[in-house]
Amino acid sequence: MAGRGGDDTAGTGAVSDALEDAIESIGTTLDERTTCEELVAFVCRHFCETAAVDLLPRDVAADRHSPDPDFFRAATAGRTRLLTPSGGPRPLSVRALDEGHPIAASIDLSGRIPRQVMTVPLLAHGRLYGVLLAVRQGAPFTDADTSGTHYAARLAAVHLGHSRKHETVRSTVLDLQRALLAEPGRPHPNLDLATRYLPAGGGTLVGGDWFETVRLHFGRTLLVVGDVMGHGLDAAVDMNAYRSMLRYVASTDLPPHRVLRRLDAAVAEEGTRRPATCLLVRVDPARGIAVIAGAGHLPPVVFAGDGSGELLPLPVGPPLGTGVGGYQQVVRRLSPDDTLVMFTDGLVERRDEDIDESLARLAALRMPPGAGVDDLLDEVLVRLDARHAEDDVAVLAARIHPRNHPA
Repeated sequence: MAGRGGDDTAGTGAVSDALEDAIESIGTTLDERTTCEELVAFVCRHFCETAAVDLLPRDVAADRHSPDPDFFRAATAGRTRLLTPSGGPRPLSVRALDEGHPIAASIDLSGRIPRQVMTVPLLAHGRLYGVLLAVRQGAPFTDADTSGTHYAARLAAVHLGHSRKHETVRSTVLDLQRALLAEPGRPHPNLDLATRYLPAGGGTLVGGDWFETVRLHFGRTLLVVGDVMGHGLDAAVDMNAYRSMLRYVASTDLPPHRVLRRLDAAVAEEGTRRPATCLLVRVDPARGIAVIAGAGHLPPVVFAGDGSGELLPLPVGPPLGTGVGGYQQVVRRLSPDDTLVMFTDGLVERRDEDIDESLARLAALRMPPGAGVDDLLDEVLVRLDARHAEDDVAVLAARIHPRNHPA
């Protein structure tokens, strides 16, 4: 462990060597807890035997805190028993916040080897995020130890600021997307429908995944799943634009492939929207027919009443917004026992796996025979571990609902 005891000249050299480690190892992600874990691991490698990060609540004002701040522990490392009793370092933590610089002290616990305690405010751009506690036994912290720890704490605080800004933007986009998806159109009562939207975890901003249903004449319903390329607020806004245009074009009751052609031409002419993939399925329950067309989107899967799955073959058309056109449609018969499942690529795509293998894995699933639409859709999500997918997941499942006619 560098920096413990010795003269400050040697310590300064060790600290200088540690700075490069700090830059490379702290703030590798936009996850707040990960940044705290990286900080305590770093200071334990170079300056102390144990460390902890205590964060302030997010709603605390940027430049002040209460006299008795309600810290929560975000990360620890090293010989954590040295962090007790908690009554020792905590007052130092408050002083560090008040004074805005590291506070070091020696705590003597009934004749035992004194514990050297340093508390460092996590302060960046005038905002307080919490404190770093560094503890070791033996020699007091040198100036070089203090400056190195302070540097690491400032670096971590900058990354914590980025993390919280990122989370605020992500939350805004997610709220927008949920609001936009909260009330998809209602299909005719001759269709049973279930939908799910799962935002990706981790540091990626939510994307432009969406679904929609549009009532058509003669008891038919157009089912839609789409995915705007990219992530973030722009993708969510473009998703809403695609959805609005789709509703308008679909109201003219054109065949699915011509709906895609109209959308593609309109978006290409406007020239301000991101490209998007889209899958349309027009279901006619009275005839037991589904007419399917896709624009660069993955094909749907049909699960039969016995639980077996089948990937439906579908001509690949270009994404919407390219202006290329050339969409084709296929016709598939559906029985009241069949469940049609449409989805965005986040459901099946896995890193380092060919997409054909991913689709085959979905089609190979065996669903419980006779399962309802909601239960079947939940089973698909569980079997494919969709809640841990690397991208957003939008899924729509539909089944013809037989209508009983009086004799």
